[in-house]
Amino acid sequence: MRTTTRIAGAVAGIAFALGSVSAAPAMADKPAPCAQQQKQVDKAEVQLAKVTAVFQRQQAKVKKAKHEVEVADTASERAHAKKVLAHAREKRTHVKKAKTAQQQRLTKAQARLEACQAAQPTAS
Repeated sequence: MRTTTRIAGAVAGIAFALGSVSAAPAMADKPAPCAQQQKQVDKAEVQLAKVTAVFQRQQAKVKKAKHEVEVADTASERAHAKKVLAHAREKRTHVKKAKTAQQQRLTKAQARLEACQAAQPTAS
C-alpha cells in the first residue's frame, strides 16, 4: 500500500510540476506596448549624455591647447604646443562625429517609439 501511495504521489507531483511549467508562459504578463522602443530611446538618451560630456571635455582640451600655443615662449615649446593642439583637435573631431551619430540614433529611436504609439489603439 505504501508503494502505490508513493508512486501515485510522485506521479501527481510530476504532473503538477509539468503542468505549472507549461502554463507559466500562458500566464506571463505581456510586456507593455512599445516597451522595447521606449527602452531604446532611454538607452540612446543616456549614451548621448555620455558622448556630450566627452565632447565638452575635448572642447576644453582644445581651448587649453590653443592658450598654450599663445603663451609658448620658445620655438620648441611652441612646436610642442602645436602638436598637442593638433592631437586635441583630432580627438575632438572624432568625438564630434560620434556625438552626431548618437544624435541620429536617438532621433530614429524616437521616431520608432512615436510610430509604435501611433499604431496603438487609444483607450476610450
